[in-house]
This record gives sequence, structure tokens and C-alpha cells, in this order.
Amino acid sequence: MTFHQATNKDIQALLDLSLRGYATIRELGINFAAATADEQLVDKNINENICFYMKDGDEMVATASIRMPWSSHHGPYEIPHIWWVAVAPEYKRKGYASKLLDFIENDYLKDTLHCPSVSLGTAKEHPWLADMYVKRGYEKVGESDLGKGHVTIYLEKLLLAKTYKKR
Repeated sequence: MTFHQATNKDIQALLDLSLRGYATIRELGINFAAATADEQLVDKNINENICFYMKDGDEMVATASIRMPWSSHHGPYEIPHIWWVAVAPEYKRKGYASKLLDFIENDYLKDTLHCPSVSLGTAKEHPWLADMYVKRGYEKVGESDLGKGHVTIYLEKLLLAKTYKKR
């Protein structure tokens, strides 16, 4: 498995992976931007955020992005915010999302950028995502109705205990 930072040459492949990976989200009626993305939104994500993807051999199998506190579409707190996590349907339940999140949380955010913590959000109405993130070490820190037809639960994970400053 290899990890890559996306560039404009990856737009079409990321769009395809995202739309296929978010099919169940659309079926649940949850309005995540990535679930109905188009080329313009993928381009914006790549150029305004830090977008990674994972390959197994030659196949792009998963993607996730990080919105930074200074970006135009930052997270709710002054820390990096993970979003747009998607796995190609034929590769689900094989641990690819966990491997990609491990890379982002540990190798990139903790070891490279020395970030003390990271946040992410998910729909309260989703039947298992919040629980999955809690099992990964995230703690629920808030929720908000952003007017998208669902309540967003915000979660945070401590990455560097000795540099962490409680809000």
C-alpha cells in the first residue's frame, strides 16, 4: 500500500471513487458534500485542503482530506479537520479506511506537522460512523445543526498529549 497527496491529475479518479464510496450515504439520505461531488468540488478540495489517497498496487482504494484551520472551509475548531473519507465499495471492510486514517493521524499530522489533536464530523443519524470513530480514540466534543438535514457530531482525537492545550 502506498499513500499519495492528490493533484489535479487525480480529479477524475477521486471523483469516481468518492461517488461510488458514498453511495450508501446517499441511500441513507445524509447530505455530505462529498456524496454528490462534481469535478469542481474535487478540484476545490485538492487545491484548498490536503487530499490524500491510498493505492493497493495500481488501484486507488481510499481517500481522505484535511481541512486546515486557515482554509476557507475550515473545521469548527482551530485544529486540522478530517473530512471526505471514502473507500471504493469493492474494497470496503478490508481495513483500508483505518490504514489511511492511521497514516493521516500519525505519520502526517502527529509526526510531520506535530499537531496536538485533530477533529472530524459525522452525521448523528448515521447508524455506525460515530461509534467507529470513538473506537479509534476520538471523543465527542460537540454537535451542530448546519441546516443540511442532519445533525453533525464533532469528534476530536488527541495526538500529542504533552503539547495539547485544553480549549
